[in-house]
Amino acid sequence: MSGTAGLVLCPEARIYDHGPQHPLRPQRVLYTWSLIQACGLLERPNVLRLACRSADDAEIGLVHSRAYIEATRKAGHGETGDWGRFGYGPGDNPIFPNMHEAGALVAGASIVAAEAVLDGSVLHAFNAAGGLHHAMPARASGFCVYDDPAVAIEWLLGHGVHAIAYVDVDVHHGDGVQAIFYEDPRVLTVSIHQSGATLFPGTGFVDERGAGAAEGTKVNVPLEPGAGDRAWLAAFAEIVPPVVRAFGPEVLVTQLGCDTHRTDPLAQLRLTTAAYREAAAELHALAHDVTGGRWLATGGGGYQWATVVPRAWTLAWAEMSDAELPDALPEPWIEQVEVEIGREVPATFSEPPNERDALDGATERTIEEVKRACFPFFGLRP
Repeated sequence: MSGTAGLVLCPEARIYDHGPQHPLRPQRVLYTWSLIQACGLLERPNVLRLACRSADDAEIGLVHSRAYIEATRKAGHGETGDWGRFGYGPGDNPIFPNMHEAGALVAGASIVAAEAVLDGSVLHAFNAAGGLHHAMPARASGFCVYDDPAVAIEWLLGHGVHAIAYVDVDVHHGDGVQAIFYEDPRVLTVSIHQSGATLFPGTGFVDERGAGAAEGTKVNVPLEPGAGDRAWLAAFAEIVPPVVRAFGPEVLVTQLGCDTHRTDPLAQLRLTTAAYREAAAELHALAHDVTGGRWLATGGGGYQWATVVPRAWTLAWAEMSDAELPDALPEPWIEQVEVEIGREVPATFSEPPNERDALDGATERTIEEVKRACFPFFGLRP
């Protein structure tokens, strides 16, 4: 499955920073890039470094309202206004300096990845700073200012792509992307997440299937708290590849949130890095099987910002760039991070498996429910 892979490097995006007490820390992406480099994955002959740029207002406006963009700019520049009606304020989406410029960098980085995949410069592209999938057309939500996956998808549609599959493996439902394309039959969205009955944003149920001509193109796999590697991977394998293959997209777009990890403080799934490695391999194979290899990946959630996120996304990048990683993390990287954060980080990519990891009855029932509700739209037997 060889091919050129492009990594979007955007150190300027460190300004996407809600503050030191906020769980979404910019260091998680900076550490990801430094671990990728420490592992020698930027020196491979099939790897291309992609420089980021800011999305302009017209590009952001592909999915966001003019009023929202202007509110984001003014709030981030310290102007007063009724910013609460745009989702900004205390809690998940505090106002921080240069919010618009930060969000524009992230959105621009995903457009750079889309451009490179579309023009054939690379087969696969990864924007680890992206994956801000909760932002709505006129409202910030869930730590997300601008919805960069949706911006990239709409940009691709505007440049001649007729069908796109978006697969979201974040622990939280990809509600913003689903909402933006809820009536667009050109975009398949598949989200596998912890059930909205127990977790933000409270959506992503099986009966959310799209509307109008797009009915059936929105697929949700809500899992119960406690689902581990075996259950999650079974749900993924039973639903995602069959649906994506049946839809027949020209480009695969993925959101690779790793807040599904068993140590993540904001959710209750129990995945290990073994699941991330296997999911990345499945998505890689799916891209080559269905889209001729055209695969745009973004980051996403993940709140163990030093101990989990860099390892999870380095594993994903190694898969995208056809690299084999030794299990041990580079000692200089470990030493530097431990000095900076004042505590130990794992020394290996692998982790001990969960005890009593099994395909539980609740997950089996969810898989069957999703198949009954969604498979007929794709001509698949439940």
